[in-house]
Amino acid sequence: MTSFEEAETEETVTCLHMTFYHPCQDNKMMFHCLNFCKREQVRADEVAKFGRDSNICRYNLMDTRVSRIQFSLQFYRKLNSSQFCFEIKNMSKKTKLIVDQTELGYLNKIDLPWKCIVCFGDYQILAEVQEGESVDYFETHLHLAEVPILQERCLPPLQPIPENGVSSSLFPSQGKSPIEIDENES
Repeated sequence: MTSFEEAETEETVTCLHMTFYHPCQDNKMMFHCLNFCKREQVRADEVAKFGRDSNICRYNLMDTRVSRIQFSLQFYRKLNSSQFCFEIKNMSKKTKLIVDQTELGYLNKIDLPWKCIVCFGDYQILAEVQEGESVDYFETHLHLAEVPILQERCLPPLQPIPENGVSSSLFPSQGKSPIEIDENES
């Protein structure tokens, strides 16, 4: 047998990609303790904590408005399934954590969707889970966003469609204002 044949089967690792944004990130350097663009291994039985206290939290946010422990992530496998998930828990007594449209108060927790936006205060985090098979550990891969993750999308106002089904935007009125006609007039 060759060394290739004797090699252990390579298993994939679940990776949590997190993209961070704060409007003052250039001035206040609140992310300077985070290790961006390099994957980090986290033991499966470890709770990944995010917050201000470097003695407790693995991921430190250098901002006095952030709680000592802002939120935590727990890696787990669903019952009777091979699927791995993350559970997110709000650890802040003062600040609500918003996961997509769900607002979490202190000690509230939910399953982290496969792709979602987590917000607290002015912080915005895009979280994306890449599935894997390893039961021993998962990885985190942190990124820094240059622009807000949540942006108000400016959509043009909807134009009403007349009863004849033809939109006036298809035929420019060339400066004419609309004229109201009674349905009894011809």
